[in-house]
Amino acid sequence: MNALPILTLLTFLPIFGALVVVGLNSGQKRLARWLALGFSLATLALALVLWYQFDPASGDLQFQERHPWIPTLGVEYRVGVDGLGLLMVMLSVIVVPMAMLASWSIEERVPLYFALVLFLQAGLFGTFTALNFFHWFIFWELSLIPAFFLIRLWGGPMRTTAATQFFLYTMAGSVALLLSFLAIFLSTGKFDFTELAEMGRTGTLTSALSAELGWRALNSRPLSLIIFTGAFLGFAVKVPLFPFHTWLPPAYAEAPTGTTMLLTGVMSKMGVYGFLRILLPLFPEQMHWILTPLLWLAVISIVFSASAAFAQRDLKRVLAYSSINHLGYCLLGIFALAKFTGIGAASATAKSAALNGVFLQMFNHGLTAATLFWFEGLLEQRSGGLRGLDDFGGLRKPMPVFCGLMGIALFSSLGLPGLNGFISEFLIFRGAFPIITWATALSALGLLLTAVFILTILQRVFHGPLNQSWSKMPDLTLKERIVLLPAIALMIVLGIYPQLVLGVINSTVVQMVRERTF
Repeated sequence: MNALPILTLLTFLPIFGALVVVGLNSGQKRLARWLALGFSLATLALALVLWYQFDPASGDLQFQERHPWIPTLGVEYRVGVDGLGLLMVMLSVIVVPMAMLASWSIEERVPLYFALVLFLQAGLFGTFTALNFFHWFIFWELSLIPAFFLIRLWGGPMRTTAATQFFLYTMAGSVALLLSFLAIFLSTGKFDFTELAEMGRTGTLTSALSAELGWRALNSRPLSLIIFTGAFLGFAVKVPLFPFHTWLPPAYAEAPTGTTMLLTGVMSKMGVYGFLRILLPLFPEQMHWILTPLLWLAVISIVFSASAAFAQRDLKRVLAYSSINHLGYCLLGIFALAKFTGIGAASATAKSAALNGVFLQMFNHGLTAATLFWFEGLLEQRSGGLRGLDDFGGLRKPMPVFCGLMGIALFSSLGLPGLNGFISEFLIFRGAFPIITWATALSALGLLLTAVFILTILQRVFHGPLNQSWSKMPDLTLKERIVLLPAIALMIVLGIYPQLVLGVINSTVVQMVRERTF
């Protein structure tokens, strides 16, 4: 326990800020923007305190707060972070201010827009720190509602359809997840993630489900698979994993730039986080039973989405499918961890490498993808709403700084050595290959296809003959350079010195691998 409830302060500060901002009148646009940014930067300061005080040598949960809430239902207010939770909190406090700055030009209902972003940030913090399902699920859903309205009220021409599709998909996943946990609670009387994880590790969770809910021919194996499937759907939709991905391209394409940055930068990580924090610890046997179908879904997500990105002509949709591709690597690494491989040192080393890669990929992709969508939004503003690959050409002449900085972000997404994207993908493939060789080998095709569509963007947008319509397109202003440079600098720093993150998360990784050594 900690004297200062820093995680509670971190979670509820954006809620307080949102209430303050939404109370402003519609004419106080400038004040609304600066207040919202100020509250988000205050959470950044709190997160830096967490990072500084975090003990990287310990893989246990830290900064825990635990208070009774509804004891008769096993509900308590319990929060804490390990290396995974801390990394996701840090990603949130970086991407949210970036999204606010990218939304600075929004003029309609400004206080409401920035208040919704702060509510969404609170949902993210609650999701990444809560350790009791009841408490966690409230914040899981809290992030969905602001995202829906951000798309619906400030999106593009097809925003109504995109927002509705986003809401229906994610709500269906949430309902399936809720039903699974209700079944777990009826069988165990527990909502606590750590207690349920211990039951999952020892196999007593499956036995409890069978004893309490078994019915005739529905013995422990099919029953536990049904309950696992409900939880799996909730997280698979959020990532998203093929074939539950069809909501993502229209949502990303129609959402305003800042909202798209939030969707790809942090909200998609909620699904991967759920796989790591909940699904794998509670259902290790079930994941092993259907590991081959899961691996095929991961491979298809990687290769299909990269192929779909190459086929797009809308830059925003290219980046949307690219996000599915890159998150597919995370799932490949997680499924490698789910395979039963014995207790040998070589197996533990491979799984640790893959899991370190997954953690890094979650952070690196969030940073890089959010930055790329920011660049796309700047290009869209300057071109009067155009974003087709064939609408441009030769922009490196009038916009050398823009093309240079966006080029760094594109090469980071490609996985160029020396930038942050390389080390995370390398670790995933290094760890997964000796464990799930065939799936890893097939997934390598995604790397090739990613290079193809990234180079296509560079060729069609930056190079070739200059479209004379854009001969006077303005380069990045000094303010734009100042706000974009920290993200670019972080890509370079993590590419050269990934130990900045690996040193903090490795103990958590080692402990998670040890708990899942079969």
